[in-house]
Amino acid sequence: MLPSLYVASSMPPFVKTRIVDEDVEPIDFGADVDLVGVSFMTFNAPRAYEIGDAFRRRGKPVIFGGYHPSFLPREAIAHADAVCIGEAEPNVPQMIEDLRAGRLRSFYDAGPADLRRLPRVNRSLVRGSAYITPNVIQATRGCPYRCSFCSVAAFACYRFRTRPIEDVVAELASLGRFVLFMDDNLTADREYAKELFARMVPLRKQWFSQCGIGLADDAELLRLASASGCRGLFVGLESLSQQNLDAWGKHPNRARGYAAAIRGLHQAGIGIYAGLVFGMDADTRHVFQQTLTFLREARVDALQATILTPFPGTPLFAELERQGRIVDRDWSHYDFGHVVFEPKHMDADTLRSGLAWLQSHFYSWPSVLGRIARSLGYLGPSVVMRAMAPLNLGYRLRHRAYGTFERARCFRAAA
Repeated sequence: MLPSLYVASSMPPFVKTRIVDEDVEPIDFGADVDLVGVSFMTFNAPRAYEIGDAFRRRGKPVIFGGYHPSFLPREAIAHADAVCIGEAEPNVPQMIEDLRAGRLRSFYDAGPADLRRLPRVNRSLVRGSAYITPNVIQATRGCPYRCSFCSVAAFACYRFRTRPIEDVVAELASLGRFVLFMDDNLTADREYAKELFARMVPLRKQWFSQCGIGLADDAELLRLASASGCRGLFVGLESLSQQNLDAWGKHPNRARGYAAAIRGLHQAGIGIYAGLVFGMDADTRHVFQQTLTFLREARVDALQATILTPFPGTPLFAELERQGRIVDRDWSHYDFGHVVFEPKHMDADTLRSGLAWLQSHFYSWPSVLGRIARSLGYLGPSVVMRAMAPLNLGYRLRHRAYGTFERARCFRAAA
């Protein structure tokens, strides 16, 4: 939602923009429009190409943007009139000018946006009730680290940038009490984060975001995060294997300190939504049982467990391709749920069923209800009811709908 709002806000004043999210509403392929923009990730690419082709058959110009076309612009241009490479804000004005003059180029790449000049977004362009919350904001972009599997850092050209704190605070003041920061790593610049959190304290917000586990190592940063209203964080633990973390270049993470860090975050009243990835070269079939034991002992509040996905444009994709281990180039399968490469120590079926086994146990009714009850002690009823419970129940419903519990029966953890 937020990236589309920034694109719309970057348009010249005379441009009337409508945002259509196909997850929320259908596309009107007969719409009377002068220009169609489509932003998408790798797993959306086949559908995006269908959309682009359909509008171009009607003579409507199409511009692609987002992660996948930025990494594979020469593939994408076969289905569009132009490709916006990288962030849209610095490219949009020139693209509109060239379109009006009849000289639209195939590729536009103006580099990362200057966050000091970001326009204010118009949230009325989206139906806020269709999303978790319309109160979304961004204070930073990118990540300073170079994890080999990460397309986020590659898309941001491995640069970490910050907005002026006064701009962020002013925008926060206009939002509701519950706020979601859409940052890739909100605390990557610790001094910036400390100043931001200190300025947020009087606003009395309750907020959620994504950051590195290193937050727990800085007592002052953790205190300020809690005081400013932080109540939940998505933290990319990625793996419990230090060998995997080192191979990925995820050097800030030290697996042996995860449990202590999570305890510290809980003591500060912050829930932990952990991200873990499976299928790296140090993983065997035993990783799933080991991980479940850790999740229970560390009292992780919610889990996003995915299959390692080597996205085009990342060092991981290039390395696996060099090794001849990319076995599936159907982009629709690059959705974190399919095995598109050859794992080292287990076959693809074991990886899929093992992940399903872990998810089915973590999101079983006893586990979900136990976590919700336990989290009331450090998160409080309002946060549990608005965030913790819906997140867990939503995952359980999704796994039930996707057949996760059935696939789990094919895996025997003790084998």
